[in-house]
Amino acid sequence: MLQAHSQWFTAFIGHRQLASGSLADVALAVRKTTRPVTAEPVLIFDDSSGRSIDVDLRGTDEEIVARLTPSTPEEPAAEPTASETRSRGRPKLGVVAREVTLLPRHWDWLAAQPGGASVALRKLVEEARRSNGDADRHRAARDAAYHFMSAMAGNLPGFEEASRALFAGARRRFSEQIAGWPDDIRDHIVKLAFSDRADP
Repeated sequence: MLQAHSQWFTAFIGHRQLASGSLADVALAVRKTTRPVTAEPVLIFDDSSGRSIDVDLRGTDEEIVARLTPSTPEEPAAEPTASETRSRGRPKLGVVAREVTLLPRHWDWLAAQPGGASVALRKLVEEARRSNGDADRHRAARDAAYHFMSAMAGNLPGFEEASRALFAGARRRFSEQIAGWPDDIRDHIVKLAFSDRADP
């Protein structure tokens, strides 16, 4: 089953935007548009990554929606009894164990930190997320715009120069390079690349 990486998806038929919204809504719009089969290519993009995705459009509308709609969380379990409330071991915090490879001096430093290696690593990650949040979001937006550009505009004039301007953060030069591209493609690239930023 396809796992959705974001909450927003966009479908294009040729150079024209067909639909934008939840994956289920976009998939149904694509299904209705491609009956009978259209000669123009139809692509669905995950807006968080800018990458095209494959969607299974077989079955009825209800079956498609059921496949593509995230399942709701189950009902919470009943309150634990007094004997269950204090069990041995670590509390369930949603911790995921994975392997981390570090040099011996890194392990020595982590072991000397209050709470040990796990607590120190969690603190370091949280601090990095706080201090680098904006830069990470800008980088993700730029990468999503580039992936979408490569798929939809790789053969359009000015693509190489537009790519260089995008990665250089030269918004005015970037806008000039894509000005002659099809409206829907151009507008979607700008939305992916810059919607989280104020105008320069």
